[in-house]
Amino acid sequence: MAVCDVKTMQAFLKERLSRERYTHTMNVAKECGRLAKLWGEDPDRAYFAGMVHDICKEDPREQQYEWAVRSGMDFCKEEAESWKVWHGVAGAYFLKEKFGVTDEDVLRAVRFHTIGRAGMSLLEKIVYLGDMTSAERNYSGVDIMRKACMQSLDKGMLYALRYSVKKQLKRCAVIPHFTLEAYNEYTLMFPEDTYHI
Repeated sequence: MAVCDVKTMQAFLKERLSRERYTHTMNVAKECGRLAKLWGEDPDRAYFAGMVHDICKEDPREQQYEWAVRSGMDFCKEEAESWKVWHGVAGAYFLKEKFGVTDEDVLRAVRFHTIGRAGMSLLEKIVYLGDMTSAERNYSGVDIMRKACMQSLDKGMLYALRYSVKKQLKRCAVIPHFTLEAYNEYTLMFPEDTYHI
């Protein structure tokens, strides 16, 4: 999966990220490991993917953009308009180029952890939701989202995507087509669920 082991990556991230971002990173890794055990994914693989999801979050915007464009990972025009999501695509590219990560599922989990997509794998859902529900998160509705993840990852995705779309609409921000396709997928999966987070 990767050229380096977990301890080497932890040390790399501790030097690379701010204290707050590193704490978030390790909380996400733990939550991903927990969700993996609950839902039948490899916990070590999920822990690693959660640990590296924000590897490029604090890099200069120009660098993130350059890597996102160079990635060849279908960096869409809506993403290009929203710098807050560049680190996902940049991070997947960085992991592949610098650390030799070849596990496409891990790379996709990092690439889509901010925006989601239709047809997400089990690992992708775990990283997306691990990021949304990690221990330090305290936004309104996070406890309901955590409970939903215990019932079903798909129900967790529905609530997470509703939250994300609502947040983007409040900002009058563009929404990547990947996010809208994922939102529609989970809304159609649970047509009777009208709970708003």
